[in-house]
Amino acid sequence: MRRLAHVAGASALAGLLAGCVSPAEFPVDRGFVEVSNAARPVTKTESSWATNAVQQAETETRVRALVAGRTIDIDTAVKVALLNNRELQADYADLGIAFADLWQESLPVNPAVSVGTSLNVMTQALEGLLIANILSYATRERRVAIAETRARQAQSRAVEKTLALALETRRAWVEAAAAWGVVGELNQALTAADAAAELSVELGRTGAFPKIEQARNQAFYAELTAEKARAVLAARLAKEKLTRLLGLWGANLTYEVPNGLPSLPRGIRDESAIERAALQNRVDLKIAKLELEALARSYGLTKATRYLTDLQVVAGVEWEREESTSEDHGKEVTEVEHRLTPRLEVEFEIPIFDTGAARMRKANLEIMRATNLLAARAVAVRSEARAAHLSYRGSYDIARHYRDAVVPLRKAVEDESLLNYNGMITSTFDLLADTRARIESARAALDARRDFYLAEIDVTAAIWGGGVAGAAPAETATAQAEGAAE
Repeated sequence: MRRLAHVAGASALAGLLAGCVSPAEFPVDRGFVEVSNAARPVTKTESSWATNAVQQAETETRVRALVAGRTIDIDTAVKVALLNNRELQADYADLGIAFADLWQESLPVNPAVSVGTSLNVMTQALEGLLIANILSYATRERRVAIAETRARQAQSRAVEKTLALALETRRAWVEAAAAWGVVGELNQALTAADAAAELSVELGRTGAFPKIEQARNQAFYAELTAEKARAVLAARLAKEKLTRLLGLWGANLTYEVPNGLPSLPRGIRDESAIERAALQNRVDLKIAKLELEALARSYGLTKATRYLTDLQVVAGVEWEREESTSEDHGKEVTEVEHRLTPRLEVEFEIPIFDTGAARMRKANLEIMRATNLLAARAVAVRSEARAAHLSYRGSYDIARHYRDAVVPLRKAVEDESLLNYNGMITSTFDLLADTRARIESARAALDARRDFYLAEIDVTAAIWGGGVAGAAPAETATAQAEGAAE
C-alpha cells in the first residue's frame, strides 16, 4: 500500500488543531503599519498600500487632488510618490508574501489518511491508516521562529524601499526646480539682451553705432537663445524624471514645479554625531543583522535534525471479514468471522551515508559569510556618514560664498559697466563680457544651492538608509547573504 508522507503529528493532532490560525488574524497588509511608522521620520507622511480595487480608486482620487493643475512642493511630491508609485506597491507585495509564509508555518499541517481494501470470494479486508511526521511537529517552533525573523526582515526591506523612493523623489524635485530656475535666469538675461540688440539696430540706422557692435549684440542674443533652449530641454527632462517617480500620466501631468529652489537656510544642522546616528538607524544594517539572526536560527534547526531528518508514524486499524462454510448433518453452514487488528508503524531514515556533516559545514560557512558582510556594511555606513557630512558642510559654505560674495560682486561689475557704456566710456564688447560673466556666476550660484540641497538629502540617507547618491547599493550585502542561504 502506498503511504503518503505529510507534515502533521498524529499523536498530537488535537493539540495541533487547537493552534489553528484564522484568516482574520493574518490580513493582507499585516505588518505594514510598522513599515509606515518606521519610514515617517524621513517621509514626513504616511505610506499607503492599496491591496484592492477600492483602495486603488481612493488613491487615484487623492493623487488627482494633490497634483492636477497645481505647483507642488517637495513634501507633496514625496506624498504623491508614496501613494502612486506602482514599483513601490509591487515591492510591498514581498512584505505580504513573507507574512503569508509566516502564516503557513504557524498553521498545523493536515494529516494524511490512507484507506485500502482487498476483496475476494471468501475474505473482505478494509485498512485505514493515519500518517504523520513527528519530527516536523517537533521542529515546528523553530521553523515558526525562522519565519518570524524573515517577516521582520521583509518589513525592514519595505522600509528601505520606501525611504529609497522618498529620497529619490526629493532629489528629482530639487533637480527639476533648479533646472527651471536656470531657465528663469536666462529669461531675464534674454529680455535685457533683446532690448540691447534692438537698440543697437536703431542706432545703427542713424550711423551712431558701428556694425561690429551691432553684430556683437545680435550674436550675444542668439547665443543666449540657444542656451535657453538647452536649459528648457534639461528642465523638461528633469520634470519627466520626477513624473516617472510620481507615477503620473494623463490628466495628472498638468502639475508644475517651482521656478527655482528655496533660499539657503541661515545655518545648518549639527551632524557631529552622524556616525553614531547612522549605526543606530540605518535600515540596511538592520536587514543584515536580521539575516544573521535568521541564519543562526536555521543553523539550530539544521543541528537539531542532523542525524534524523524524517520520522514518520503510521497508525490505524485493519478490519477483516472472513466467511467459511462447513457441513452440519448434511447441511451447508456459513460462518462469518470479524477481526479488528490495530496497526502501528514507525519509519525513519538510517544516517549511514549522509550523516549531516555537509549540511553543518554549509550552515557554518553561511553564518561566517553573513557575519563578515555585516561588519563590512557597518564600515561602509560609517564612511558614507562621514562623506555625507563633509559634502553637506562644504556645499553649504560654497553656496553661501556665491550668494554673499560672487553674485553681488558680478552684479556690481555689470552695473558699473552699464553706466560706463551709457557714458561712452566702455565698449559694447566689454559690457557683453561683464553681462555674460554675471549670468555664469548666477548659474553657478544656482548649481551650488542645488548641490547643497542634494547633500542635505544625502545626509538623511546616510543616517536612515535608502541609498546615498554615488554610494554602492545598500542591498548588495544582504542580497549576497540571501544567495548563500538559498
